[in-house]
Amino acid sequence: MNYVEFFKQLSKDDIPVAGGKGANLGELTNAGIPVPPGFVVTAGTYQKFITETGIVDQINKMLESLDINNTSELQKVAEEIKDLIVTTEIPDDIQTAIIESYNKLCLDVDKDDVVVAIRSSATAEDLPDASFAGQQDTYLNISGIEDVLINVRMCWASLFEARAIFYRAENDFDHSKVLIAVVVQQMVNSEKAGVMFTVDPSTGDEEMLIEGAWGLGEGVVSGTVTPDTCRYDKANDEIKSYRINTKKTMFTKDPETGSTVQIEVPDDLKDKRVLTDEDLKQLTQLGRRIQKHYGAPMDTEWGIENDKVYMLQARPITTLDGIDNDKHSESLPDDESRVVLTRGLGASPGLVSGTVKIIRELDELDKILEGDILVTTMTTPDMVPA
Repeated sequence: MNYVEFFKQLSKDDIPVAGGKGANLGELTNAGIPVPPGFVVTAGTYQKFITETGIVDQINKMLESLDINNTSELQKVAEEIKDLIVTTEIPDDIQTAIIESYNKLCLDVDKDDVVVAIRSSATAEDLPDASFAGQQDTYLNISGIEDVLINVRMCWASLFEARAIFYRAENDFDHSKVLIAVVVQQMVNSEKAGVMFTVDPSTGDEEMLIEGAWGLGEGVVSGTVTPDTCRYDKANDEIKSYRINTKKTMFTKDPETGSTVQIEVPDDLKDKRVLTDEDLKQLTQLGRRIQKHYGAPMDTEWGIENDKVYMLQARPITTLDGIDNDKHSESLPDDESRVVLTRGLGASPGLVSGTVKIIRELDELDKILEGDILVTTMTTPDMVPA
């Protein structure tokens, strides 16, 4: 078993080895798509780590009697498991393989202590019939082998975030059969970044949905920033609509510490359009190439540095199965007596009624009961257990 595989050695069929994220980065690399170079600490390496160190039995014991619907108990057990993983020493042979691979990456890009993003990549992630995206963690602007080793363990530990434990249990995934790989990839210091769906993820319509904000993509994928939104008509090769939103904060690299920080967007950029026509041209061309290569609609993440677009992730769009296009036009009857009290962005298409619960802080999630409608300023993956 190889403890580490570089992107060029991987394809989309290697999810059991590299997880969804790692396998697709290998696929994109070999398809000639611009992807920052990197390698994957394989899922088998994680399995050997928990087995060889003996912590697997402790993890299983903590999970077997867990009531996932008890939010406080779920959070407590999740923290105990994560702490166990982070404080357990990595066996020497695994450490050596990671060190050698990081040193090779430094040589390949001709940089000492290359700055990398370290991303979790679960073996059940990005499957066509399930989405584990956002449930494990990502660490940006990591440099030096000691910090790489620390953050690899933190990625392993994130397999047991409360939201991830809850999702697996709710969807009947065996905890012991969901493994985790770790992507170590040269960092793109994006001036702007976001996501791109090669078809409308809510309706399946043949138009691209592109969201972008200033700085690193963490703000968009974590839901902490309201990005600009562009709908692109693929049939007529033109912008269908472009909505400029107020971008209050952004994630960027602190020039003094080198760490990732969230800062206020400069006043002259808050209400400025993020994506130029040239940006959109590059993005839509890459979107077409990626969808054609995979033969299926795709959900991608991208970053732009020095006017060049880099693709940072690609996965199948998991929201399309079961869409009934005949129902998209359904709405409440046109009745002048109906008064709109407030508006917001829905998490999914359709009509629903229920008791509204306004959530301002994560520790209020235990207020949510089955059938309630959660209303919040911005959703995050931590809200999954609700």
